[in-house]
Amino acid sequence: MTTANSGPRPTIVGFGTATPVNSYSQREMLDLFAIEDPKVRSVFLNSAIERRYLVLPPELPDGTRATETQGGLLAKHKAHGIRIGAQALETALKRSGFALSDIGYLGCVSTTGLLTPGFSALLIKELGLPTSTSRLDVVGMGCNAGLNALNAVASWSMANPGRLAVMVCAEVCSAAYVFDGTMRTAVVNSLFGDGAAAVAMVTGPSQEESAEDSPLPAGTVLKFASRIIPDAVDAMRYDWDDEQGKFSFYLDRDVPYVVGAHAEGVVDRLLDGTGLRRGDIDHWLVHSGGKKVIDSVKVNLGLSPHAVRHTTGVLRDYGNLSSGSFLFSYERLMEEGRVRRGDYGVLMTMGPGSTIETALVQW
Repeated sequence: MTTANSGPRPTIVGFGTATPVNSYSQREMLDLFAIEDPKVRSVFLNSAIERRYLVLPPELPDGTRATETQGGLLAKHKAHGIRIGAQALETALKRSGFALSDIGYLGCVSTTGLLTPGFSALLIKELGLPTSTSRLDVVGMGCNAGLNALNAVASWSMANPGRLAVMVCAEVCSAAYVFDGTMRTAVVNSLFGDGAAAVAMVTGPSQEESAEDSPLPAGTVLKFASRIIPDAVDAMRYDWDDEQGKFSFYLDRDVPYVVGAHAEGVVDRLLDGTGLRRGDIDHWLVHSGGKKVIDSVKVNLGLSPHAVRHTTGVLRDYGNLSSGSFLFSYERLMEEGRVRRGDYGVLMTMGPGSTIETALVQW
């Protein structure tokens, strides 16, 4: 096959995920917050989600949960984002055989809180990374942002062959919750979970031999393709809620159909010039955006339930993890042991803009 850029391409040499300690079933969430509205309960119980890892508000003496201020939510985003982000990064490095001191570039992604300085600077301090580490913070791009950042990290990797570049997606979605009893917030509160994911990338031979050889094939990133849908720019967004004194996330009910209708075009553009057809793709790792989103993409791309088994499995076990969801699926695929050298895979994320991002990978 051919790609737009010849020469060595960046390879994923390590990956890792992390979550908070506590997880909750959808029914447990309804009971914890004493939600009786049948419409809201139906949203939770028909979400195709069984459990989610969450950092819930502190429990009060009467058994109810404290009301978190916007400041408290931002503090939660920072504290737990650093914790799970660091854990995911350390796991990725362990799998790669590299050390923290080898990192030359750190790209961090988050949409669940605003920080200045961002997670890149905070993780450099927390983990004692080299102070010469080049860095990037991708903030506010939503669930598609993992592939936007991966594109930037891959570009740095190609420009600096042999050096280690890493990406960390740290999302504390429970820091973006508003509990006001409306269907708008119920949809968000029923869907998103907390989690972090990381990848380590190298282009060409490394400057130092890795500490251990990975038994898993490494995925080389060949190409990216993007599609933004300006007509749906307001379909996913943060609004400021004066009454609650918090940011409130909004999801339009037509998002699944908008995304699905444009999925075919962006995948065809991704494969254009490669000599590949959709039938040549061995593995599909689609963002776990929600049951209707997955179904819409599956129908429009002609994918079988088996092709998106990891996408649906991650949704079932974690909920929508925003920017890092596709990497949870990547981890499951690699641990499954079915990937063979020479296989092709498509990574796909969707989010505000509205946007679809894709990447072509070969193992």
